[in-house]
Amino acid sequence: MKKLTLLLAASAMSLTAITASAADKLTLQLKWVTQAQFAGYYVAKDKGFYDEVDLDVTIKPGGPDVAPAQVIAGGGADVVVDWMPAALATREKGVPLVNISQVFAKSGMMLTCRKDMGVETPADFKGKTLGVWFFGNEYPFLSWMDKLKYKTEGADADITVLKQGFNVDPLLQKQAACVSTMTYNEYWQVIDGGLTPAELSVFPYEEEGVATLEDGLYVMEKSLADDAMKDKLARFVKASLKGWQYAVDNPDEAAEIVLDNDATGAQTEKHQKRMMSEIAKLVGSSDLGKLDEDSYNRTVDILLAGDSKLVISKKPEGAFTQEIWEMSQK
Repeated sequence: MKKLTLLLAASAMSLTAITASAADKLTLQLKWVTQAQFAGYYVAKDKGFYDEVDLDVTIKPGGPDVAPAQVIAGGGADVVVDWMPAALATREKGVPLVNISQVFAKSGMMLTCRKDMGVETPADFKGKTLGVWFFGNEYPFLSWMDKLKYKTEGADADITVLKQGFNVDPLLQKQAACVSTMTYNEYWQVIDGGLTPAELSVFPYEEEGVATLEDGLYVMEKSLADDAMKDKLARFVKASLKGWQYAVDNPDEAAEIVLDNDATGAQTEKHQKRMMSEIAKLVGSSDLGKLDEDSYNRTVDILLAGDSKLVISKKPEGAFTQEIWEMSQK
């Protein structure tokens, strides 16, 4: 009887091991470092939402030298988080990225400027130094400058473009009149750096009519030709959106989960909780994760506006699909 019990126990353990190993592996490459900008994915992993759909998800943080499109093109990820301007520009250059879900419905991008350096309206940009992020983040800015008819290159450039690092030091140290900021991150670094809101002029891209879609989920086109992969992606989207809804409903807990996953120890509780509260304003409230096609068309139109075609030269085809999101809702 004892041998039978041991045999049954061993069989159960063996079955458990087989079940555990049966989870499909999937790698997600983030656009930036571990922070509340990506809370939904960390929450989904922490709360077991990926386990519920039989997925073993690896989340890879990004950084200043990480280009998500290059990672996925090289086989280093199955899904990436990227901004649509960068994804569309990459697609036109021959890396066939496809949007399968759009988590952020609004843009959090702004240009934040010092009033004491003479900037209170966009007309004041001329002759000034403006800090801009690159690695794909420059596209909305360049489209905006094109709309304003400001030359950004050459001896007769109207503005000086400073390739901004991922901090706000140029503004704090008066090396630039304006810097790129996100509503949920760098703007608060400016405030924490000693400047007050009254001393600043802010130009949200949403209000300037040049807002383009930001954090979305992208895969390589070939992934959508494989039914098994499509099923895996649909499960991933389903669990991720569940994670995002939980994060929006429980922002403080979500921020704590992010902190638990920050291997660098660089993030602070105050900053992450503040960031999560701002991120919640950008996440879609209805049909969470479904790409709004009007917003997609607006993004494309903005990128095509003007004469210089700095970002894309023609309307893309096949750059998004609703199929995976629709499968995730079943």
